Amino acid sequence: MEHIKKEEEDVDPQPLVIKEEAGVSQPPVIKEEAGVSQPPVIKEEAGVSQPLIIKEEEGVSQPPVIKEEEEDHSISPEQSHLMEHTKIHIVEKPFPCTVCNKRFSRRTDLNSHTVIHSVERPFPCTLCGKRFKRKRDLEIHSRTHTGEKPFLCMLCGKSFSHRLHFNEHTRIHTGEKPFPCTLCGKTFKRKSDLDIHTRTHTGEKPFSCAVCGKGFAQNITLIRHARLHTGEEPFPCTVCGRGFNRKSALEIHTRTHTGEKPFSCALCGKSFTMNVSLKRHTRTHTGEKPFPCTVCGKRFFYQSHLKEHSAIHTKEKPFPCTVCGRGFHRKVDLKIHTRRHTGEKPFSCSVCGQSFSQNITLIRHMRRHTGEKPFSCSLCGKSFSRKVCLTKHKNEH
Repeated sequence: MEHIKKEEEDVDPQPLVIKEEAGVSQPPVIKEEAGVSQPPVIKEEAGVSQPLIIKEEEGVSQPPVIKEEEEDHSISPEQSHLMEHTKIHIVEKPFPCTVCNKRFSRRTDLNSHTVIHSVERPFPCTLCGKRFKRKRDLEIHSRTHTGEKPFLCMLCGKSFSHRLHFNEHTRIHTGEKPFPCTLCGKTFKRKSDLDIHTRTHTGEKPFSCAVCGKGFAQNITLIRHARLHTGEEPFPCTVCGRGFNRKSALEIHTRTHTGEKPFSCALCGKSFTMNVSLKRHTRTHTGEKPFPCTVCGKRFFYQSHLKEHSAIHTKEKPFPCTVCGRGFHRKVDLKIHTRRHTGEKPFSCSVCGQSFSQNITLIRHMRRHTGEKPFSCSLCGKSFSRKVCLTKHKNEH
């Protein structure tokens, strides 16, 4: 008995020591005696899952250390969204489209783009039946039926149904032009305008007419051109019923009914229905003649006048009379000549009723009624109603 008691005294059993931090439950910590294998010590921080770390004792083989990637709870949802947005500005675009090879900085953008190549249009409009590839396109389209314009400009009060149109409009107030041309430096408010402008440098004309093969830099220009072949005039005048193949042509024509002349000369106050007419008129003040003849050097106010003049040097008369065969340099001359055969006199005097085949003849005739003599001699001051009379008078001096 004494022998057994002595052996029990030789082995001093150690109690199970558990150290617990405030509010955190800890696993047991076991103190290992020399030569006795103990289970691994596991230490866990509050609220954070830690990898299993095994401390290898000398001479004892331990299993491999397994370390798991820690989850970073320090990033807020707002910071996460900012990090995702920042990828837009990074040049690297690691997500390519397998169809057209266009690349994207975010996978979500690639997924949204891929729908464009799909033939399927799973989102139908319940009002008109038109189908769309993306739900957001359907939502934008629906506003054409409801009239909803949720994007309001706080500066002028104008509303828009599409955010893109709202952003483009905002630049009118700010003057921002964030799309510069890398070739000439000119800046644009819209990327589409930059793309069109770039073609003026490259000469690219990706839109071709299926009838005559003529190429165009813009699709809208091709659409307008196609109406020359089809004869389509989708813009009718509500006053006289005359049709036009361009909306701008209708707007100009409408001013002949309303009398509106919104383009005024800053020098003399004369007004015009078209801006191009104002530009041409301005040259009468400045004396600018931007169209020179390459043969004789004579300059002209209008390109059409230069073209007519050039026919003098070439002896070309591309406008023949279908009645007598006589040729003319200008189409207007042929038109006046044709009235000799038809007897047409479309210009009538409002005073005496006499008619004339040319407008210039009517103007000269009206001076008989008004007494106007706009051509004065610079030597003696005598005035004449016709320029030819003044020239004859000057020869007498």
